[in-house]
Amino acid sequence: MQDKVILVGCGNMGFAMLQGWLASAMLKADNVHVVEPNAALQDRAAALGVHVHADTEALDAALAPRLVIIAVKPQVMNAVLPAYKRFAPNATFVSVAAGIPVALYEKILGENAPIIRCMPNTPAAIGKGMLVTYKNGNVSGETEAFVARLLETSGKVASVDDEALMDAVTAVSGSGPAYVFHFIEALTDAGVSAGLPRETAALLAMQTVMGAGALAAQSSETPARLREQVTSPNGTTAAALAVLMGEDRLKKLVAEAVEAARARSVELGRG
Repeated sequence: MQDKVILVGCGNMGFAMLQGWLASAMLKADNVHVVEPNAALQDRAAALGVHVHADTEALDAALAPRLVIIAVKPQVMNAVLPAYKRFAPNATFVSVAAGIPVALYEKILGENAPIIRCMPNTPAAIGKGMLVTYKNGNVSGETEAFVARLLETSGKVASVDDEALMDAVTAVSGSGPAYVFHFIEALTDAGVSAGLPRETAALLAMQTVMGAGALAAQSSETPARLREQVTSPNGTTAAALAVLMGEDRLKKLVAEAVEAARARSVELGRG
């Protein structure tokens, strides 16, 4: 008999994860219970064959899940989470809500509750995400490994041992896709300024970023070495990099951006 899982919230991130679990056969639809009050989102989840409930009260009183996965917005966590205390400490709680520390979950669910925090990013919706976890001391090694396998259906998975590092994780990979999207915007606009039709400039920018990322991920060379291989002495790339790398302009700008995001994550975590 497979492990039973409750998924609380089936918005875009929750639904994307659910699709990954089922497509990979990590979970069978009959063993997944989705709690989602929105009718349209209920219908979308039900189409996958899982059990769908409008609220916690609709769950079978005898249900004993291995995991309760919380995929609701951080601002409603205090209102939603108490209804699931009855499953602690037998179930492990996995939260993909940003910025909420383990201490809050322990306060609501009990200090013996096994808790895993997960910071995903939006490419998880197409199975190309970066998901980083932190667990408290109540999570068993076996369950931690099981959760990692589930999350791997949405992308790459890493873990940190210090919860404070989750703020840095948020700043680098959680918010990071937006930095890349903005770079694509900027590169597109630069192409238009150089005379290209916008549609062509957008295609060039998008494909270049996608291809460079894929090459960096698959190559045994470091990004620095790949950059050097593209850069001929006194060539066009060298001229451009003199602007981007002169006085460490881009490095300093990115570092400043990441620090701003990290500091804001710390603020949000304090409530």
